Amino acid sequence: MTEERRDRPAAFHIPVLLEESMEGLKVKGGGRYIDATLGAGGHAEAILEASGPDGRLLGIDRDRQALKLAAAHLDIYRRRVVQRAGNFEDIREIAMEAGWEEVDGIFFDLGVSSMQMDTSSRGFGFRQRARLDMRMDQGQEVSAWDVVNRYPMKELAGIFWELGQERLARPIAAAIVEERRKKPVETTWDLAELVTGVYGRSGGRIHPATRVFQALRIHLNRELDSLRSALPAAVDLLRPGGRLAVISYHSLEDRVVKDGFRFLSGRCLCPAQVPVCVCGAARRLSLVTKRPIRPSSQEVSINRRSRSGRLRVAEKLEEAP
Repeated sequence: MTEERRDRPAAFHIPVLLEESMEGLKVKGGGRYIDATLGAGGHAEAILEASGPDGRLLGIDRDRQALKLAAAHLDIYRRRVVQRAGNFEDIREIAMEAGWEEVDGIFFDLGVSSMQMDTSSRGFGFRQRARLDMRMDQGQEVSAWDVVNRYPMKELAGIFWELGQERLARPIAAAIVEERRKKPVETTWDLAELVTGVYGRSGGRIHPATRVFQALRIHLNRELDSLRSALPAAVDLLRPGGRLAVISYHSLEDRVVKDGFRFLSGRCLCPAQVPVCVCGAARRLSLVTKRPIRPSSQEVSINRRSRSGRLRVAEKLEEAP
């Protein structure tokens, strides 16, 4: 049976920086690739198409709902796809258990997916009223509700400041604590209204609650810590000449990717006042993109959610003797 691309529903997820990602990965026929953030399978489909007829893909996602969606989307490639549920910080263990000891390319598309954002019951967004949740892994016990309603004010303010770069972190945390003394902050709408009240409904060009919701999501899902662990583990799995491509969507993610790539390309990350390098930087990668690739104005006009995307690509060097 030959594989034929099928028309997808108009509402289906639109992959960000798709052509640029495929070019960055240098996808080849018969190659073995890992999509560490499988999501709805948009980038995975392009990898499978370009690596045909016998290229293979290992798709990883912590969201089991996403895995089901991707399985349906990639059904015509099912003989060439292996799916695993898990956090990409465990990419090396997941790959080894699946028998994928060495691959030609690894792809990460970070952050929350369109499917997660558009499913109101998942509690990621504030445009619709839903119970505070934000768990990428629905098997995880602690949700955003627990963080908002149980964390001390000082800890909440720290999360909003460090992970959301929210300038009104303390007043917002204070408002949350004051509100929950009366009753729990139950829904995304309730939290967004609290934040908007602190801003006096003049938060600027983005919704006042955007940074608070970002911070909660990053903290709850350990996104930055997982990314720091995943990058060197991904390099371990690459063949010499294999490519690592990562799309990030905000400055904190991009900083982790940038510093991770610099460290893995042998650039010392020690503070300037340290006279001798102690960070242990070793040259394992060559940077393919000196600066991140951004979506074109045409892509942004078609898919507004792509506007903050930043793609960085690196290539694994030959192993040192």
